[in-house]
Amino acid sequence: MSIAIYPGSFDPVTLGHLDIIERAANISEELIVAVLMNSSKSPLFSVEERVNMLREVTKHIDNVKIMSFSGLLVNFARDVNANIIVRGLRAITDFEYELQMAQTNHILNDTIDTVFLTSNLDYSYLSSSTVKEVASFGGDVSKFVPEYVIDKIYQKYNR
Repeated sequence: MSIAIYPGSFDPVTLGHLDIIERAANISEELIVAVLMNSSKSPLFSVEERVNMLREVTKHIDNVKIMSFSGLLVNFARDVNANIIVRGLRAITDFEYELQMAQTNHILNDTIDTVFLTSNLDYSYLSSSTVKEVASFGGDVSKFVPEYVIDKIYQKYNR
């Protein structure tokens, strides 16, 4: 059985993330969307909030599970019996970093391969950081995130 992991912060989940999730779910038997708990960052949303948002916006995809993790991704992959890591690429600048991570992960656990999915051109500019910046100034984020997430973002900025 092919179990794939799509890891990330998802702070917040964007339409670009959702596009990668849907496409990755089509090429794996089970897709685990893994929300990173990173104590060195100050996220807008808690891990629980991010997990809940992802569960809501992916409920239409039968083979997707949402989980959180901390520590090394390869250890989490081993724990859930995953053999594929899915990463989205927006631009060539993403590729350099992601290639280094893929090679490092393969050295740490040679049973895991990384699959790169290029982002849909409609979302190639999009990042969670961009969404947060637009929202912080009261801008319209409706073209960037699933509808379910819009009000949750504005609530964080008291808008």
